[in-house]
Amino acid sequence: MNSIPLSQQARPAAPAGQASYLDGLNPEQRAAVEALDGPVLVLAGAGTGKTRVLTTRLAHILATGRARPWEILSVTFTNKAAREMKERVGRLIGQGVEGLPWLGTFHSIAAQILRRHAELVELKSSYTILDTDDQLRLMKQIIQAEGIDEKRWTPRFLGSLIDGWKNRGWTPDRVPEDQKWIFAEGAGQKLYEIYQARLQVLNACDFGDLLLHNLTIFQNHPDVLREYHRKFRYLLVDEYQDTNVAQYLWLRLLAQGSHNICCVGDDDQSIYGWRGAEVDNILKFEKDFPGAKVIRLERNYRSTGHILGAAAGLIAANRARLGKTLWTEDDPGEKVQVKGIWDGEAEARYVGDEIERWVKDGRKHSDIAVLVRASWQMRAFEDRFLTLGLPYKVVGGPRFFERAEIRDAHAYFRLVRSSDDDLAFERIVNVPKRGVGETSVQKLAQVARGAGISMAEAARMLVETDEIRGPARTGLKVFLRDLDRWAQMAETMRHDELAEIVLDESGYTAMWREDKTPQAAGRLDNLKELVRAMGEYDSLEAYLEHVALVSDLDTASDGDEVSLMTLHAAKGLEFPLVFLPGWEETVFPSQRALDEGGTASLEEERRLAYVGITRARERAVITFTANRMIFGRWQSVLPSRFVDELPADHADASSETGYYDSGPGFEGFGEPANPMASSYSSPGWRRYQAATNEGRKGSPPVIEGKAKLIDSAESSSKWRAGDRVFHDKFGYGTVRRADGAKLTVAFDKAGEKKVVDSFVRELP
Repeated sequence: MNSIPLSQQARPAAPAGQASYLDGLNPEQRAAVEALDGPVLVLAGAGTGKTRVLTTRLAHILATGRARPWEILSVTFTNKAAREMKERVGRLIGQGVEGLPWLGTFHSIAAQILRRHAELVELKSSYTILDTDDQLRLMKQIIQAEGIDEKRWTPRFLGSLIDGWKNRGWTPDRVPEDQKWIFAEGAGQKLYEIYQARLQVLNACDFGDLLLHNLTIFQNHPDVLREYHRKFRYLLVDEYQDTNVAQYLWLRLLAQGSHNICCVGDDDQSIYGWRGAEVDNILKFEKDFPGAKVIRLERNYRSTGHILGAAAGLIAANRARLGKTLWTEDDPGEKVQVKGIWDGEAEARYVGDEIERWVKDGRKHSDIAVLVRASWQMRAFEDRFLTLGLPYKVVGGPRFFERAEIRDAHAYFRLVRSSDDDLAFERIVNVPKRGVGETSVQKLAQVARGAGISMAEAARMLVETDEIRGPARTGLKVFLRDLDRWAQMAETMRHDELAEIVLDESGYTAMWREDKTPQAAGRLDNLKELVRAMGEYDSLEAYLEHVALVSDLDTASDGDEVSLMTLHAAKGLEFPLVFLPGWEETVFPSQRALDEGGTASLEEERRLAYVGITRARERAVITFTANRMIFGRWQSVLPSRFVDELPADHADASSETGYYDSGPGFEGFGEPANPMASSYSSPGWRRYQAATNEGRKGSPPVIEGKAKLIDSAESSSKWRAGDRVFHDKFGYGTVRRADGAKLTVAFDKAGEKKVVDSFVRELP
């Protein structure tokens, strides 16, 4: 075997000055393209030409003869990105590059490697990759065979847990002790072992196995790893900040050959920790690859100077970052606008008015994006856009009223109003599962059609006969009994209160609460927003009529639409005008991040805010409200700490008369502590400063026609030790201590927690 390092075996580069594809690169971009020997980390800020650098570097390696197409491993996160890179490289060097067999996603490349060496992990090369439905069916079979309560410990939860373990590179024998107890009182690891054994019998694997099996092969068979060391002279990795542990380990093993690995990414845009991404992978690059060259791309070609300055000031508060400052030679433009507004509905009206103003000035709807922290925030904006006739599209998901959990909830409410609604009945008679399978539903439909009655009436008949037995009969009896009770309650109870009871007593809310997948929390938030929205209508009939009309309204569009999406879905996109609503504590940063993740989660939330601001090219507008409907009651809320972190030189704060600063009870809080806040005319801003400035005390706001609210700036709380309270996340508990607005509560199931008193309510 040749002992000369692979990096030295490669042919020398041709003079760079002769390459036309290098024209137009700025000095930092060119340095990143031409640094071909040894490990390189390209810290590419938002809008700094990351993709151009990556594709030009690949073209440069090929054009200079440093490697042949099949000697380059290029890893992307999406198939679309891989296709675009191949096309752009071809244009740069003026020839086709079909011979790039190792350009693709982590999973597609890992699948190629596994096909070649499947027998080393006791598979055949013809193995099948299971989709999500097949995985869940297999896990359901395993859970049932082990006698585990499937309703409490769902297949979806087990699937999410095992996927997370695989993303961390853990085979069943490597699962840490504390992780074993997450599922079914210690059965998780055993079920993982059984699942892997079943996959082997089926000659199958799931997506997580592709990388995991690669790791097993490389670690247990050094000769195979050496083969790929000889094969790959260069490694290029896109979006390195989004890699998980398994991807990181895989790359490190492959890079041990030539050491010519170039990772392109931005630590300030690492926002996918909730799905396994590890920001530490990029932060420790220099430690992992000694002698690495770090090149910072800081010249931005997208946004104005003020937008970049505001984003830079915000992200500077993060400690876990390598550090860079974006700049531009273009005009500084308009300062980031920060608006204090009275409540959520006024916020939606303000955004709608601003969009109409933009379009009247000759600009397009498609220039605009509204970026929210959570999908439940979309409802108010969708309602307002439909009222105004503004064309819009929801990017990355369905519209609010088209979401599965909202359609399910509406089906329940329609049945409460009319039990003859067969479409609603069929949709949710077994959601959550009541033992009423497809066969029973078909039998109900057949009887209903034959007798000319509704399916509910058919069910009432069949539960009294022997035609439906066992769990199906029991489930139908309970369901019909509940429908009758809810219909009686509807005669005397407010419809929004009834809605909450229906969702709870039906088990629908519990179904999503027990679902441990990442999407479940968002679905619960959407249901809470649904109940809040219902309170704005006089009756259940009025609300359902509104939903029907909204669903029927489909504004004609030629593609010129406002984009409405979550901040996570906006990564990689850009718009001339960006609205960033809901910048309040517990909304953004989210309460979940504050409660569960500590400093790491808070810093990821701040990175998400940074991503949001840097989506804007010309104008960015941030809004926060003084009041939100929480637990069905109006409560005052504090502006996000991220608002406080925006530098005064780049952000201009104000309030909208009639929206925010006309409310009583917000005056007299004194001068703000932050220098930037001197430009803030919003009383809510002063209230925020008062609440966070030691020794300052404010008066609780009183909103006419609504409940009196408790301001977290109060020096005393209405709660006393021994009081029983309820918290939306932690459930029922007993107050142990009250320290101003902070409570120490012993929750029945969650244990002792510290909470703010405005987030608990008294028991009914």
